[in-house]
Amino acid sequence: MTKTLVQEQFGKTAAHYLTSKPHAQGKSLERLVALTSPKPDWRVLDIATGGGHVAYTFAPHVARVWATDITQEMLDMVKLEAAKRGLGNIRTTYAKAEALPFDDGSFDLVTCRIAPHHFDSIPDFLAEAHRVLKSGGTLAIVDNVVPEGPVGDYINAFERFRDPSHLRAWAMEEWRVAIKDAGFTLGHEEQIYKVMEFKSWAQRYDDTMKRLLRAMLTETTEAVKATLAPQGEGDAFTFRLCEGVFIAKKN
Repeated sequence: MTKTLVQEQFGKTAAHYLTSKPHAQGKSLERLVALTSPKPDWRVLDIATGGGHVAYTFAPHVARVWATDITQEMLDMVKLEAAKRGLGNIRTTYAKAEALPFDDGSFDLVTCRIAPHHFDSIPDFLAEAHRVLKSGGTLAIVDNVVPEGPVGDYINAFERFRDPSHLRAWAMEEWRVAIKDAGFTLGHEEQIYKVMEFKSWAQRYDDTMKRLLRAMLTETTEAVKATLAPQGEGDAFTFRLCEGVFIAKKN
């Protein structure tokens, strides 16, 4: 089977996502728990689990967590890490976000964090999340979001230049409409800014690519710079991205 661009990209960098600060320590992890109030008897599905951080966070609070991904290297790593942490209620399986191998109404909570901008079809992912959730079940999504219009287009081009598996981060309003259209009632939304350390964010690239990426942050319009907020020098150079958090109920 030929690997997709996403599988190639994340297979090579699986270990990085286990320790990546925005993924392992981001504020949205604790917010997901606070906003969903997980119960001890819940069955949870974490779609596109990546380094497994959502699964590790919810496992102590619920009965079972299924962590799915399309990258085998990620799944192997999550299985080992869960064992190291003594989290015996985590199960892993291959699953594409748009075609989940679970029965209708199987889960109390479906989570997905910092992944949908890589998906082939966010509407198909939402439809599958709706299908596998129980009536009244909760959908909890975190993903990078961008402003509407040219600034958002620039940020997506910037991200895709660095990582071709990045398809498109959505604006908040796009998420609101899509969640409603998928049959959910949106109960809560918020935005969380995260500071990105350029050195670690661009570490897998050569010096030429790093200079190009840095120039895209600093040699651009004032509107883009106001959103990405590049600052600092040398190893202390940073910029920021924004995450949208959405908590919805299956109607």
